[in-house]
Amino acid sequence: MQEKKAETGSKNAKKANLLDHHSIKHILDESVSEIVTSRGYVEDVRMSNVRLLLGTIIIYIVFNGLLQLMIYTKEKNAILFSYPPAGSVTSTGLVVSSKLPRFSDLYTLTIVSADPKSISAGKPVEFTKSVTQWFTKDGVLVEGLFWKDVETLIDEYAAEPKKKK
Repeated sequence: MQEKKAETGSKNAKKANLLDHHSIKHILDESVSEIVTSRGYVEDVRMSNVRLLLGTIIIYIVFNGLLQLMIYTKEKNAILFSYPPAGSVTSTGLVVSSKLPRFSDLYTLTIVSADPKSISAGKPVEFTKSVTQWFTKDGVLVEGLFWKDVETLIDEYAAEPKKKK
């Protein structure tokens, strides 16, 4: 029996930093767990699972709270953040946001500069129209009409402001 223990000891040598009492305790605790389970006792992991579950729930709540804060402060009603078009002289993209209040048919679409303080930022533009102009009686979006209105708004934003003489 002594030979078996000696073989096991040399085969699975566990090394600890003798100057670190946490390392020593960890190795001893692991060895105790191995010895107890090798004698037929099954490990009860319920407490570990409960701690893991609670930790996961807490992390989820914290990250979800941070995400909601970011949405509330930065995004507001934004549906799109963009970079400037390739080859454009402007150095800022767009922030496109929309509103459709409850119990209202008036849809508001707003386009502003992603960096309003930039010298190349255009002036904000928006339109408010009834959604009944873009949908059939069956609820099908008439994309051609909607695209025309959105493209007109984009062109209005991109238009160079007329300089006064």
